Amino acid sequence: RWQKVLYERQPFPDNYVDQRFLEELRKNVHARQYRYRAVVFQSGAVVQQLCSVCVFVLTWWYMDAGMLSPQGLFGAALVSSLLGYVLFDAVDGGAGRWASGRTRWADLKSTLVFSAFTYGFSPVLKTLTESISTDTIYAMSALMLLGHLIFFDYGANAAIVSSTLSLNMAIFASVCLASRLPRSLHAFVMVTFAMQIFALWPMLQKKLKARTPCCYVGVTVLFALAALVGLATVSSVGAVLFASLLLAISCLCPYCLIRLQLLKDNIHGPWDEAEIKEDLSRFLM
Repeated sequence: RWQKVLYERQPFPDNYVDQRFLEELRKNVHARQYRYRAVVFQSGAVVQQLCSVCVFVLTWWYMDAGMLSPQGLFGAALVSSLLGYVLFDAVDGGAGRWASGRTRWADLKSTLVFSAFTYGFSPVLKTLTESISTDTIYAMSALMLLGHLIFFDYGANAAIVSSTLSLNMAIFASVCLASRLPRSLHAFVMVTFAMQIFALWPMLQKKLKARTPCCYVGVTVLFALAALVGLATVSSVGAVLFASLLLAISCLCPYCLIRLQLLKDNIHGPWDEAEIKEDLSRFLM
């Protein structure tokens, strides 16, 4: 009788198997069963980040066209930052702040230092890319924003995720675009707004998603509508295409994922690689 061993001589070829070999066949042992609503909920992170990039580009376009003053943008960003700061603590009752040991005075000092540093170097930011053509600046900004979306931390445990790289690429794009604005004050406000929407806003999103899912869904829908309305004032065709993209990501892609899961057919059996589960560290001494 054939035995599944290699250390005994048997009257069978090396590649011989009998009918019992397939009795241990198992399919989709570790396959995950996704629910449509859960996948749609998780896609909100991608939708919000796309809307963040859209809002940032629209804001820059309004300032470049003279339709938005830097004072108005700075005031609106300041008010929204204060509201977001209060909401950030109110969501968990200040538990996260107590756990981190960071005080409000420390947050205020960090904000003042960043604002003073950015304002002092705004003339440098304004003239930093004067020797570079405008078309090159636009191309670099588009590539950096695309890289920001690719490397952003959407909650997936993957090697490509890098929050630091994603934020740096977004700030680099904001500096490039700010250098094409009329004055140094415009550059200062634009870089400050970029820090708010690319660094602070995702932190509030993650806390809302973890603590209050219903509020997170409402904020996502309102933010997407605001981005679409702003884009419609610039280009109706662009608004339609962007709306189609958001619907495809939040509705069509989850549906395709659920349907493709039914076709998944991973096989497991005695041909798998051996897994040594015993602790062998004592042999390494």
